[in-house]
Amino acid sequence: MTASTAHPHPHPEFGQAPADGSGSFGSSDSPDSTDSSGLSGSFDSTAQLLNRITAQLSSQLSHVTLTAVPRGPALVAVAHGSRDPAARRTVRALLDRVRALRPGLPVHLGHIELNEPLLDDTLAALRGDVVLVPLLLGHGYHVKQDIPQALARAPHLRGLTAAPLGPHPLLAETLHVRLAEAGWRKGLRRAGVVLAAAGSHDPDWPADTARTAELLSHRLGGAPVLPAYASGTGPSVEEAVGALTARGHRVAVASYFTAPGRFATQTSAGAPWIAAAPLGAHSAMARLVLHRYDQALATAGRTAPLHLASA
Repeated sequence: MTASTAHPHPHPEFGQAPADGSGSFGSSDSPDSTDSSGLSGSFDSTAQLLNRITAQLSSQLSHVTLTAVPRGPALVAVAHGSRDPAARRTVRALLDRVRALRPGLPVHLGHIELNEPLLDDTLAALRGDVVLVPLLLGHGYHVKQDIPQALARAPHLRGLTAAPLGPHPLLAETLHVRLAEAGWRKGLRRAGVVLAAAGSHDPDWPADTARTAELLSHRLGGAPVLPAYASGTGPSVEEAVGALTARGHRVAVASYFTAPGRFATQTSAGAPWIAAAPLGAHSAMARLVLHRYDQALATAGRTAPLHLASA
């Protein structure tokens, strides 16, 4: 519940003298107006003063309207899942940041595989409207098939599926932060980056990753950034590192994964210089999750409640 206050009728301030001079503090013709403590007043007792204050408060509160605030559709974050226990902790920390940015918005978690709660179980426990936000970085099989199919298996829900997190400038910003934490410095000469991603056989996936590589290169002031993949088609991290090294670059590896896991560990091991941590629970990631949620509602012709500030 929130309170929105209309402009009330004017009331005397507490202790302010009315125009006729009656009832004022420190203004009385009575010789008894000053007590032994030196305080002045026309009230016979403390109870009368409290009654006056209570009456004024009641009058002002009569102009306050309490209205129910709609919470909006629930946000269901869809993570891939990993056998690495740090992955689940990282995703939960990210969602805590999302909740902090959007108080009152119901935020739930579902995994495609390997971790509980599984997406099907999360959806089975919900009712009403939901927006599924993939914590995935491009348009691959999970986004195009697994997540819509899971929503179709929950006909008791009215649901939307948001776009994956990538590509987006907020991802490039987070990648830059993680590289800086690992030792990247502005103005480094002959330095390049391999953007290590999971990979996919879906034809849209390489285009999404290549766009993120472009955004990161721009964020790094033009340093070359080559995409590489832990699986699927496309160059491996080892191949991309070799290509940059052959061009005379010192090579850092940026971990293009939402959370720690097998692929993140595997690709970081191939870094000849520095290896950045996965994207993780950065504040820019939390803003991006909410952006995709709002974007899905807007695309469907709905608007997020006005009281919930857009990230």
